[in-house]
Amino acid sequence: MKVATIKELKIELSNHSHNEIIELCLRLSKFKKENKELLTYLLFESSNESDYIKTIKVEIDEQFELINTKTYYFIKKSIRKILRTIKKYIRYSKKKETEVELLLYFCKKLINFKPSIQQNTVLKNIYVREMKSIEKKILFLHEDLQYDYGIELQKLII
Repeated sequence: MKVATIKELKIELSNHSHNEIIELCLRLSKFKKENKELLTYLLFESSNESDYIKTIKVEIDEQFELINTKTYYFIKKSIRKILRTIKKYIRYSKKKETEVELLLYFCKKLINFKPSIQQNTVLKNIYVREMKSIEKKILFLHEDLQYDYGIELQKLII
């Protein structure tokens, strides 16, 4: 089966009625959890971004508490999983402010994590990579936000 382009899908959707589009969205949400999560964000949480960020931060806290700290192998796997989850939520939002705030929060949690990430090269590299990513993303924000997030970023530099 050949997959249609976004433009083709847009044209085809414009030919359908309101009720048919609702049915298509509901059917689409049944196939993948991510589709349902995105639809939930768009319908319920996109109007209040600050609450969305708070709920994600709570989830990040919970995930950090569940990390198995017996070996660095398990720590690395868990940290990567947390970062994948954060990036997924960032894709839903598409807002640079949300992206910067969530990545800064992740870096804060990572730098304060025990055992220290300084003992492991891979964890340190994840931290450095995310810090560089945040620096680049801050440049696209409003000047006031650049200043505020810049101060937070400076506090996190090792």
